[in-house]
Amino acid sequence: MAKPPRPPELYVAVDIEADGPIPGPYSMISLGMSVVSRPEHSFYTELRPISDDFVPEALAVSGLDRDRLLREAPAPEDAMERAATWVEGLRTVGRPVFLAGPAVWDGMFLHWYFMRYIGKSPFGVTGAGVDLRSYWMGLTGREWSSSRKSDIKQSLGLTGLPHTHHAGEDAAELAQVFETILNRRAEAAGAADRRTEN
Repeated sequence: MAKPPRPPELYVAVDIEADGPIPGPYSMISLGMSVVSRPEHSFYTELRPISDDFVPEALAVSGLDRDRLLREAPAPEDAMERAATWVEGLRTVGRPVFLAGPAVWDGMFLHWYFMRYIGKSPFGVTGAGVDLRSYWMGLTGREWSSSRKSDIKQSLGLTGLPHTHHAGEDAAELAQVFETILNRRAEAAGAADRRTEN
């Protein structure tokens, strides 16, 4: 009996905003996720800060009001439980794969928060996934210095796609960038196959 086909991988574009350089001493204050090629699947939450320490310049990037977050944002336990439930719910249509740009920054905060507040990550024990910049370097042969997200968007003709530092909007931006990359790769592979056939 033939095995049923594996469900497709779902690249979950993740963006976080934080009020400092590392989790623990500082806080993740917002989290956005958006599934590549499936914009109807998206998630956003703000989070209550977990310490009194913050870097004013880092906080200013997001434009979020820390006092409001302390009063109104959900506790990290609640926010991360909701986030994990959302990711797990995607398994009805595919296999979630973490995607970020850079994966080191967003992944560091996301994995720490999942492990600290609910004891496990829906992206697996390491929280590993795809890094946009590394993927682009491998695909194009570009150097690191020529693989910033702005460089990638310029190469793809996505110059009108803003980066707002709102975690939900920036997750959707990342999803669109990666979708365009995957489409271009598929087009190039198709053209190569046609040349081989001829």
